[in-house]
Amino acid sequence: MAQIFLSPRSVSLPDGAIKGASVSGERQQDTLALTLLRGGLVQGDDMIRALMLQTYHRRPVSDILLARKALPTERFYTALAQRWGTQVIDPVTAPPDIRLIDQLGAVTCLRQSVLPWRKAGGATIIAASDPQDFADQRELLTRIFGPVALAITTPSALRDSLFNLRGRQLAHAAETRVAPVDSCRTLSGTALRRLSLLVACCLVMLSFAWPALVLWVMTGWTFLTLLLTALLKAACGLASKWRRVQKPAFQGPPPAPAVSIIVALYGESDIAGRLVRRLGKLEYPRDRLDIVLAVEAEDQKTRSALAKADLPPWMQIVVVPKGQIKTKPRALNFAVDHCRGSIIGVYDAEDAPEPDQILRVVERFSQLGPEVACLQGVLDFYNPSTNWLSRCFTIEYATWFRLILPGLARLGLPIPLGGTTLFFRREALERLGGWDAHNVTEDADLGIRLYRHGYRTELIDTVTGEEANCHTLPWIKQRSRWLKGYMMTWATHMRDPVKLWRDLGAWKFLGFQVLLLCTLSQFVFAPLLWSFWLPWFGVSHPIADALPPALILFLLGLLLITEVINLTLHLCALHISGHRFSRWWVLMMHAYFPLGALASYKAAWEMVRNPFYWDKTMHGRFDPI
Repeated sequence: MAQIFLSPRSVSLPDGAIKGASVSGERQQDTLALTLLRGGLVQGDDMIRALMLQTYHRRPVSDILLARKALPTERFYTALAQRWGTQVIDPVTAPPDIRLIDQLGAVTCLRQSVLPWRKAGGATIIAASDPQDFADQRELLTRIFGPVALAITTPSALRDSLFNLRGRQLAHAAETRVAPVDSCRTLSGTALRRLSLLVACCLVMLSFAWPALVLWVMTGWTFLTLLLTALLKAACGLASKWRRVQKPAFQGPPPAPAVSIIVALYGESDIAGRLVRRLGKLEYPRDRLDIVLAVEAEDQKTRSALAKADLPPWMQIVVVPKGQIKTKPRALNFAVDHCRGSIIGVYDAEDAPEPDQILRVVERFSQLGPEVACLQGVLDFYNPSTNWLSRCFTIEYATWFRLILPGLARLGLPIPLGGTTLFFRREALERLGGWDAHNVTEDADLGIRLYRHGYRTELIDTVTGEEANCHTLPWIKQRSRWLKGYMMTWATHMRDPVKLWRDLGAWKFLGFQVLLLCTLSQFVFAPLLWSFWLPWFGVSHPIADALPPALILFLLGLLLITEVINLTLHLCALHISGHRFSRWWVLMMHAYFPLGALASYKAAWEMVRNPFYWDKTMHGRFDPI
């Protein structure tokens, strides 16, 4: 039997303690399961099924019954309190003593699911929704508070009470979870603006003083980064062909650890109902699945939409308190402490994962060692044919997730994660401090930090459908956020290049530079590259005219070979993904990538003006599901 059904431990309370707050010392012979049956709270057939599932899942029968809606929630906690000889309290209507919370720490209360409520008769009443949580933390609680006694509350009441009384502290903890040395937040403020302005002023002054020299240096750097990125793309394409990520064959029910899925929501009222229906299709034992919908406190529309969606017991809404910033990684950090799973997954609001995705993830984790801390799924679009922009976006995603990322993994290079369909071993995630709340491309940063701490990411061939952003201005806004995050990630990890070199080694250090710095350079200096196509049309070029003919041929050949590499990768990726629209659309990528150059200038401007601003992408406009 699960530990929750063991006979309660005795706690001696001084006179005057709240009646029933102590756990009875009398050894009771009947179990909670019998108590629920005798009280008529559970049907016999439901209890038999729950007991059978308990043998396999190793979870309390009560969790199984609650997840299957076979047990009334409020009446269960009343029966639980009676079983343990204590009382049910509501810390929302009867608030706890704030000083007691501060003694233990609001974050600790949330993580350990215990709430120091009030002093009574010389003992401190500790509210918990699971007596086992109280038992697990009893030594710590006794050391801090002296004599302690148990009271029962619901999980939502415990969370709401902490949110109401210490929401600001919890928000601050979510914003500063990553160590300062690993976070881009220490790059913020006046110092970053001054440094950026100083660099910009120096470039302008040099351009006026030695315009030819500056142009030559920029041209040389642009072609060098073009060569390096082309070589990396080609290497990734070849490496992914050598070792294609195979979809693991499902071999029956795997061990069923608790899995928590976090979905950060903001301004998603239009899509909230569809999200709940999609998540409801996931094939995983409901008593082992824990979905946390993290919603910003001021987002009343999304909260109302979720309230109307008839959430099952295994989904919970977590309200993220107001803080200094409003970013997805901050919401993820706040939500982690509400999760009970040993595996933490992340989805976006518009995601449509394959139904067996979690089963495959759990099975794959069970086959791998602890050094593999993250599994990254494949992202694709369910509206690829909406217009030319969605087709090009689909081609880019197919190339990135079907060829580039598997190639990086095969080459042993750090993997900048995608923002969704990510699954982490909780222990590794918490060791790293979670996500950098200030980084607007938190996924790429976390992928690099995982690698620097000795962990690996593996690609798993399970697909999640997303909504392709297929309007020009929203696309530029979204891409500018990604590129700004790349800038932040590069600057954060390059604060100590010597340490980064030691952490990664020479080859992987070079790969890091090509992935981030060279990619950014290609977007920023793209117009300079395009200008070298002019001689093909007989138009004079200020630098090309001064170069030897052999060098001109080399540069033009490099441009041509790069285009061949890109087109080949796009065609191969489309073939692998199975999209059926015409392969001729790959030629439209020449009109697609200039939008990225515009996005890079917006990103560079925001790095100076508003580095932590999260330019929100709206969802639900092109959703056929």
